Amino acid sequence: MLSAIIADLKKTEHGFKHIMEAGDKIIAAEKGDHLKTATALIGGESYQERMLGVYMLSLLSPENEKALQLLKTRVVTDDNWRVQEMLAKAIDYYCSVIGYEATLPEIKYWATHKDPLLNRAVVEGLRIWTSRPYFKTHPEVAIALISQLKSKESEYLRKSVGNALRDIRKKHKDLVDQEMKNWDLTQPRIAFVHKLVMK
Repeated sequence: MLSAIIADLKKTEHGFKHIMEAGDKIIAAEKGDHLKTATALIGGESYQERMLGVYMLSLLSPENEKALQLLKTRVVTDDNWRVQEMLAKAIDYYCSVIGYEATLPEIKYWATHKDPLLNRAVVEGLRIWTSRPYFKTHPEVAIALISQLKSKESEYLRKSVGNALRDIRKKHKDLVDQEMKNWDLTQPRIAFVHKLVMK
């Protein structure tokens, strides 16, 4: 069954829906070790099967610490941008099931980690942050978490930072402007983010 699903997934190059449907199908139909299957998939040759593995890990993560650890340690090293997008969806799914306030320590871990891809996954995954429970009533927490990444070396990450803050600024202009008031715009990396926020 699994090999047939993977072969079918490889026929489609874009999108997430078909990947998610395949993951749902596997978990619903098979009684086997889903963690073992997902672990094998994230080491696969095609990005489609690795995306499938990430999606399966995301489904398992709220109740399986090993699945969450694999997302943070193995999946984050994948050099395919589509796999990284699936990782972003995975952290949001985890938070949505456990609860955004309850998962604040995990969110902070991802946001403060030395790996810029882990930072980016949480910044991108929780967009629009202030449409999520907890952050909807605590926008200042979201702004502070995201803003701390404004001077990171990775442009890939800083683009997400700027875009996420721009999203929030649409409803919370004063709060975002207050945060940016003391930014050192002589620093090119910070100026880059500022420009995106104000775009």
